[in-house]
Amino acid sequence: MSIQKIFALGIAANELSKKITRSSKRSVGRTAVASGTGAVLGMAAAGTLAAGAVALGTATAPITVPLAVGSALVAGIASLFD
Repeated sequence: MSIQKIFALGIAANELSKKITRSSKRSVGRTAVASGTGAVLGMAAAGTLAAGAVALGTATAPITVPLAVGSALVAGIASLFD
């Protein structure tokens, strides 16, 4: 896990939230979508969105949780200032 990866995933999630909501305006809804998308992208980057994710997720939790939370936070903050 690296800070660069967290920021890259967060910014990508923010851009994805614009496409999902079809709006680039600041709103609580888009922030929620951006944060959720950031968490999903963080989990995907850590490799826990595969078959057997429960078993794999517990083994990789020290990597997955900070990556998912960090990218969700970056995406949420980016959606407020974009």
